[in-house]
Amino acid sequence: QVQLVESGGGLVQAGGSLRLSCAPSGRTFSLSHMGWFRQAPGKVREFVAAITGSGLNTYYSALVKGRFSISRDNAKNTAYLQMNSLKPEDTAVYYCANYRDGSWYSSASYNYWGQGTQVTVSS
Repeated sequence: QVQLVESGGGLVQAGGSLRLSCAPSGRTFSLSHMGWFRQAPGKVREFVAAITGSGLNTYYSALVKGRFSISRDNAKNTAYLQMNSLKPEDTAVYYCANYRDGSWYSSASYNYWGQGTQVTVSS
């Protein structure tokens, strides 16, 4: 069973920045196409961003485009989500996931997930 591990969450003031990281817990799994999702209390899990295995193509939710940036370092087998100009409405648990097939924007297209990392933005 592949396990992904997110890190980098925390508490930040509105307007601040955080960088999330995602890496597999074992050495035998190489990250492929990746995505980030988030889930706020009482809300459904929503798409944030995705990146192809080469890093050449990226996709963003309209809610975060221009503020968040997804990237990856294949030498380190790690994906990142740089979050700038954070807003209180960005508060959620953030998950990284391995893309399998289908729509980039649907959680059903991802087969392996991390346990999530909490991001809290205070006003």
